[in-house]
Amino acid sequence: MASFKPTKIQVYPKLGEKVTQDTLYWKNYKAPVQIKEFGAVTNIDFSPVAPHNFAVTAFTRIHIYGPFSQEPVKSFTRFKDTAYCGRFRSDGQLLAAGCEDSVVRLFDVSGKVALRMFKGHTKAVHVTDFTSDRYQIVTGSDDYTCRLWDIPNATELSTYQEHTDYIRCGVTSKLNRDLFITGSYDHTLKVFDARVDKSVMTMDHGQPVESLLLYPSEGLLVSAGGRYVKVWDLLKGGQPLVSLKNHHKTVTCLSLSSNGQRLLSGSLDRHVKVYNTTNYKVVHNFDYAASILSLALAPDDESIVVGMTNGILSMKHRKSPEEAKETSGQPRRRPSYRVFVKGKNYVPKQDDYLVSKPVKQHLAKYDKQLKKFNVSKALDTALESWTRLRKPEITVAVVKELDRRGTLKNALAGRDEQGLSQLLNFLIGNLVDPRFAPVLVTAAEMILDIYQTVIGQSPVVDRQLLRLQELLEKEIDYQRDLLEVLGMLDTLFASSLPKKEVPCSAISRSNGMTTKRTFIYCMRSL
Repeated sequence: MASFKPTKIQVYPKLGEKVTQDTLYWKNYKAPVQIKEFGAVTNIDFSPVAPHNFAVTAFTRIHIYGPFSQEPVKSFTRFKDTAYCGRFRSDGQLLAAGCEDSVVRLFDVSGKVALRMFKGHTKAVHVTDFTSDRYQIVTGSDDYTCRLWDIPNATELSTYQEHTDYIRCGVTSKLNRDLFITGSYDHTLKVFDARVDKSVMTMDHGQPVESLLLYPSEGLLVSAGGRYVKVWDLLKGGQPLVSLKNHHKTVTCLSLSSNGQRLLSGSLDRHVKVYNTTNYKVVHNFDYAASILSLALAPDDESIVVGMTNGILSMKHRKSPEEAKETSGQPRRRPSYRVFVKGKNYVPKQDDYLVSKPVKQHLAKYDKQLKKFNVSKALDTALESWTRLRKPEITVAVVKELDRRGTLKNALAGRDEQGLSQLLNFLIGNLVDPRFAPVLVTAAEMILDIYQTVIGQSPVVDRQLLRLQELLEKEIDYQRDLLEVLGMLDTLFASSLPKKEVPCSAISRSNGMTTKRTFIYCMRSL
């Protein structure tokens, strides 16, 4: 008895991915290097000076890594509780960090012990940053206050208590030493001027604010909170410009490319989105294994460093020009010929025993039903939601196989309103697809022949039949228009072709001479 042959699913060509300059640019990174930290990575900050080391804040430690090192070149562990927001000063020599114990610590990058300890906050300090003159530090805390500290004297200069919830992000101006901006869980962003005892501008983000970013020109401010990334025009009094909602979960971090033309946002949905800052459309996307808490780009975009909730630090380094050429120039290596022919010519010896293992044939659900000649159940299996929506070619292949067997009419008959509605839905969605039309037109004709007596009894089926009719009429109109266009193009191409002289049989072969009347007749025949 011949073995059952599974249904052959035709493979259709897929459209290639659209390759843009952004795709080429952001895919030109090596495989990520992953390092396990002691806890969730809450902050990453690159040093502004070469060799551009970066500080990673995770749990009770701050580790400083070199551009290509996989081990920390420096560690600060003198924290009694969870550390937050380790940031470099603009000269790369000092580093400030907050802590769960409410103390702000200032470290010398070349030392180990804290140079200064600023005490005044009453709850955890999540925000630290240096002012542009390098002599002051701005901090924000869960006690709803932001404070300005003097580094040489280790004293508090001013306190601002305008927020009504935790302050979890902040940024200082690099052009004006007196300006800084804070974001809070009370949904507001506030711009402060150290020369004034209150905020000078307030904006409502509408969600708890998780991250802030100033453009290099400092005319635009970007805020992230909830699922939204919003851009504000500070030169127009904090007017909102754009509101982006491309993430599925809370956006936790922001970064800007070296040329300022691409904005990056990281989220708890495990994605990093890259936006074009001209039109704020997503031009690329990175996927990660866990929720993202922190994100930083090295100068000249040489590295992308991402910190996640599971304590993994992921580093992607840009390929050198030589590596990029090797990758693009060489095709993907496949197994050599000897791998496939290995063992084919092996001859068993006299004392060898051949142990044969029967190969079990794994059949799909619809093939199992076809093997039992349950044609109606086979079609039902092929019409299941996931198959007909994600893999319509499987459903079409089963219909084609049933038609080949001559049992398609039996499989289509005897269906209730729900089953018929399911069939008609599939036809409406795929009948005009040129890949499936030759098979589905036959099925549609059979359905109309079988169920023409029930037309008018079900409003659901009637509506679907009307939709199918409209769809077919539109498709026929499209085809007619295309045929007209094709006829016009044929005429244009024919008229644009150069005329060729055709040798006429009336020309005398004897002497090569011809009369005028014969020549005119030959030209008319052309």
